[in-house]
Formats: sequence, C-alpha cells, structure tokens
Amino acid sequence: MRVVAAAVIIAFLAGPAFAQDKPIPRYGEVDKDKSPVEKQAERDAEAAYKRSLGNISAQKPVDPWGNVRSDSAPKPEAKAPAKRTKTGTTSN
Repeated sequence: MRVVAAAVIIAFLAGPAFAQDKPIPRYGEVDKDKSPVEKQAERDAEAAYKRSLGNISAQKPVDPWGNVRSDSAPKPEAKAPAKRTKTGTTSN
C-alpha cells in the first residue's frame, strides 16, 4: 500500500512538468515558425504594453531621507580662538 501511495504522489508531482505546451528550445535548435494567430497575439500584447507605459504619470525623484535631512539645518557656531595668557596656558 505504501508503494502505491508513493507512486501516486510522485505521479501527481511530475504531472505539471509534462503538461507544458511548448518545450524550451535548446541551444542550436531553430525556432519554429509562429502561426498568424500567435504573431497577432504578440503584436497585440506589445501594443497593450506600450499603451500601459503611456498611462504612468511622471513622478518626481523620491528621497526617503528627505524629512531627516534638510537644507536649512542650523550650522554650528564657530568658537572664538582661545586667548593665551602670559604663562602660556589658554583660557576661555
């Protein structure tokens, strides 16, 4: 019974692999000629793709760090240089 169950499971898993309509052409094989219906379907798909690209509105560039980084950030104040005393030490 286990052997039969294993065979059924393997058959169900391998089924979709054999159900493909068109095999993948291998290196060196010549492509088969397409039927007029396939050629028309390909042209229609290409036209639909180009139409869909026209529907996309122009977008400005996205800056995800824009609200973290700003152009008007306060700049640190420059400290006045420390004055030297007669003993050679600095004081603020």
